[in-house]
Amino acid sequence: MTLAAGPGEADVWILRRPWTGGPEHELDDRERKRAGAFVHPRDRARYVSAHVALRRILARYLGVGPADVRFGRAPCPRCAAPHGRPVVLDGSPGNVPPPHFSLSHGHGVALVAVASVPVGVDVQRVPSAATVEVCSPRLHVRERADLAGVPPERRPAAFARLWTRKEAYLKGLGTGLGRGPAADYLGDGDAAARPDGWLVDDLPADPGYAAALALRGSDVHRVSLRGLPEGWTRHADPAAVARREGDVMIVDDGFPNGVAEPI
Repeated sequence: MTLAAGPGEADVWILRRPWTGGPEHELDDRERKRAGAFVHPRDRARYVSAHVALRRILARYLGVGPADVRFGRAPCPRCAAPHGRPVVLDGSPGNVPPPHFSLSHGHGVALVAVASVPVGVDVQRVPSAATVEVCSPRLHVRERADLAGVPPERRPAAFARLWTRKEAYLKGLGTGLGRGPAADYLGDGDAAARPDGWLVDDLPADPGYAAALALRGSDVHRVSLRGLPEGWTRHADPAAVARREGDVMIVDDGFPNGVAEPI
């Protein structure tokens, strides 16, 4: 069955540890080269797991095999060179435009967001107080003021929520951190001061983590969290796994209020 993210909808797919790697023949030459460059087997398995998952998820939207998904880059919004957001080059059957997507992985969880509009997703572990102190000067001046008003014991979690929003937005924009983190306000103090034309908000996350989703537009009315079963990336027939009742969890709710299930 081919999946679709319709207007006003976004799907966020969740893949947790253990990182088991996956069939590297589903990756392209660039991805295999990148995987081979990792020194630690754990890092290689994490990279392969995340990218096999990304290909298998997108293949369900495109109606092709995972190895047939072709990636490119959108023009950079800063200089128009071809190093902007990663994009799918081929559409679905019937000349349906390819979906937009975003991948984030690290510290035990990977997220893949799929939508009909430019999208960014990010997940991070809550940092130490020392890391917050070092990184806070990079924030927007109003974000620094907001953070200073948070009690010290809650500041790392508040910083993590803010930073994941910022990274999700910059991924969706296509600049990454090439656009300075201080350029945009994504704090809680004044929603009207946030970037025009984007919805950016937190996703529910496990204790010790923060996650966020950014979508271009203002008409989003449904976000689905879809959990992938353990070992999904190493399974020989991922479509069969996904079809089994109970293996894929779908939660629908309004955005930006979020969903009830944690990541």
